[in-house]
Formats: sequence, structure tokens, C-alpha cells
Amino acid sequence: MQIWGLTDAGCVRKQNQDAYHVDKLDRNTVLAVVCDGMGGAKSGNIASMLAVDVFSQEICRSYTSGMSQERIDQMLRSAVKLANFTVYDQAQQFVEFDGMGTTLVSVLVQGRRATVVHVGDSRAYGINADGIHQLTRDHSLVQMMVDRGELTAEQAKSYPGKNFITRAIGTEPTVMCDIGHFDVEKGDYLLLCSDGLSNMMDDQEILFEAVHGVNKRQCCKRLLDIAKSRGAPDNVTTVLILI
Repeated sequence: MQIWGLTDAGCVRKQNQDAYHVDKLDRNTVLAVVCDGMGGAKSGNIASMLAVDVFSQEICRSYTSGMSQERIDQMLRSAVKLANFTVYDQAQQFVEFDGMGTTLVSVLVQGRRATVVHVGDSRAYGINADGIHQLTRDHSLVQMMVDRGELTAEQAKSYPGKNFITRAIGTEPTVMCDIGHFDVEKGDYLLLCSDGLSNMMDDQEILFEAVHGVNKRQCCKRLLDIAKSRGAPDNVTTVLILI
């Protein structure tokens, strides 16, 4: 497996409040995590960095080769719980961090099995010969409205409240995460990204860059460059895994 990542402040914001981490846990296992912080200039970057560090360190501490799927799920939930507690605790202790939080999306690929965990609206995509598939479902107001039939998916893209998320790491004492399991094959891609990318590019555009780009190592940069060419009002983070 090969893995690449890139993050950028974008074209408008002075500070990058996104954070990411990639790690190879053993010969057949990789971990990637992306967080998109919120809470203003003083704390959004703290929330995302804390969550990425605590989550990834807990996975690296707990992971052992050959773990069962049940133990992997338990490990991921525990790491999310610890990240949430850490960010929330900091927000309670320091007034300048009040209200901070972050999204989190992570994938652990063990051989031909991918386990995705997420909170918020940062996304995971699977890309293969059949096309591109969103592996996560946004924890957001607009997604709830789409689910209830109040908005179409197309209307949701430009809805004024599209950035309001319904779950986040660190804003409450506890948080629920979603976990999904997916089979992957050699030659497949997994993409993690913050909404700074998914708000600027359609799924088919992402698919084209991943599949048809000549230099796979430059795919994250090409995605970032496209987002920035369109104004990139938010921070942009992408992580690409080639199975």
C-alpha cells in the first residue's frame, strides 16, 4: 500500500485549522485520520491537532497484528472517546478554548479490509473500477434535511446552513461515532478529505483525478490545486491510499 497526504489553508483563511496523520502499523496495515477544527482562530487548530494526536497515538499504542474485526472496532471507538474527552476537557479548562471542536474521519486498512470511523462532515470515499462511492454519511443539518426529503442532494450543496454539523469531537462530554466496514482490492483507492475539498469538487471530478492522473503521487496536490483555483474559502486536506 502507498499513502499520501496534503493540507493547505486555502485562499481565504490565514490559519489552517485542518490536521491529518498517516501511519504504517505493520506490513499490511495503514492508518489515516483527518480532522477539521472549529471554534474560531484561537482554538480550531488546537482542537484538530489534539484530536489527531490523541486518536492516532491511541491506535498505535493499542494495535497488534492479526486483530479481529471486533477488537478493531472497539479500539477505534475507544480512540474516538479518548480524543473527545481530551478536546472537551481542554475546552472546559481554558476560556480561550471554549466551544472548540473538530470533525474526525479515519480509516484503518488491514490487508483487504478497510474500517472507517467518523464524526462530523469530513468524508471517506472509495474509488475503484466501479466508480467513486462516499463511504461516510455526513453528520450535518443538510444531510438530515435530505434524509427527511426536505432538500434534494443538489439543493443541499448550496443551502445556507450546509456547514452546520450535528456531531463533533470535543463539544459535548460524550460523542457517537459511526463505523463502516468495506472490502478493498489491489488497485483500489481510499480518499479522506475535509469539506474544504468536497465543497469545491464533485465526486466525478475527484474520481477523474484519482484514476486518470498520470502521477499518482501528485493526486493530492492536483485536488488541492483545483480547489484553490475555485477560490478555496476553507482549509483543504486530502489523504489518498492506494491499495
